[in-house]
Amino acid sequence: MGRLAVATGNAGKLEEFQELLAGTDLVLEGWAPDVAEDRDSYEGNAVVKAEAAAAASGLPALGDDSGVEVDALGGFPGLYSARIAPTQVERNRLLLSRLAGVPRPWTGRFVCMLALAVPGRPVRTFAGLRAGELTEPRGSDGFGYDPLFLIPELGRTFGELPAAEKHRWSHRGAAVRAMLESGALEGL
Repeated sequence: MGRLAVATGNAGKLEEFQELLAGTDLVLEGWAPDVAEDRDSYEGNAVVKAEAAAAASGLPALGDDSGVEVDALGGFPGLYSARIAPTQVERNRLLLSRLAGVPRPWTGRFVCMLALAVPGRPVRTFAGLRAGELTEPRGSDGFGYDPLFLIPELGRTFGELPAAEKHRWSHRGAAVRAMLESGALEGL
């Protein structure tokens, strides 16, 4: 049974990875590397986190950088999704306040970039995207912006979906599927 460091201090994100990778024989360990998320792309931030966690843990490591981009706000908050306010309640409130008075639908997307750093191998990256709409908070499942993100095909937000269904539709689920399909985790 292999071990994989997951570069996050976000308990919700670690739990999602545990669920998404449950079909593998990997044991996931959360590592919160002290790195600045100051790169100019999701990929850059994911890579620096994966490399830092691999160096600190001595294990293969997975880094993730994700964000929500709202079309009417020029892609805001994007790379800064986790840093636009101190708490998630305040981040959600700020995002909705910026959308006040903007005609609907509030289209946008969730973006996820994963980086896998395995000692002795080049870092590999995997992307996932989920288009949708922003709405007032609905549901209490998930974390982060999940209650605000509506999947039009379902008429429900990520916050209203059970975990297994969310993973089928989510940006992170898509990125993990791409990683699994690539064979990048084989032999860890």
